[in-house]
Amino acid sequence: MDHHDEEFLRRAAAARARIKEIAPQQVDTHLQSGAVAIDVREPDEYEKGSLPEARNVALDSISQQIEGVVPDKDAPMVCFCNGGNRGALAAAQLLELGYTNVQSIAGGLRGYEASQHTSDQSD
Repeated sequence: MDHHDEEFLRRAAAARARIKEIAPQQVDTHLQSGAVAIDVREPDEYEKGSLPEARNVALDSISQQIEGVVPDKDAPMVCFCNGGNRGALAAAQLLELGYTNVQSIAGGLRGYEASQHTSDQSD
């Protein structure tokens, strides 16, 4: 479970108000349409599992590394972390850097995985 202090959660809430979040059930459609998945967790978290073909660009280095990963500022991107807070912060930061088509997964990777588990049970 992610444990964040109140200031971090306040900044994440403010970021969430400025960005577009997509529902976990929409992720696969976005990725199949060509969106780049950006996993903003730390490398050790990424190595434990991520979305297929996700690129790992940790939140604390995103402003320095993103142009090398996604040079096209109009390319569709879906940012995510474990629970949605760092993903929202990353998406807001990318918008500030001039990226125009950035979204974050509501609930992060956990939300996505839970939605996959739910859809598997309803089949």
